[in-house]
Amino acid sequence: MSGEVVLAARVYRDLLKAVVKHVGKEDHKAHFTDFVKQEFRKNAHDREKINLARNYTYLLNSIHSHKDLLFSYNIAVDRSAEMKRVLGKSAASVGLRLPEVYQP
Repeated sequence: MSGEVVLAARVYRDLLKAVVKHVGKEDHKAHFTDFVKQEFRKNAHDREKINLARNYTYLLNSIHSHKDLLFSYNIAVDRSAEMKRVLGKSAASVGLRLPEVYQP
């Protein structure tokens, strides 16, 4: 029984993280997280609902990963902001910061 509780807690945490990351946590979007919390309180021990929540988490993460890939392959879109973000993350990984670019 304790294994099921640990699994449910892990799925619940992963689903909440995915909803906050991809949907947002602003006040006008709080009903998404409220719905997830309410459903897990009602169906905490239902294996089918836990499996459905795990699959939805996977779907949500996969859709946004796919969207990012499609955006990165689109050569018609100005990618300078994306490249600046990638370069900033690369520099931050070794403890550096990119200088601010002067724009008149």
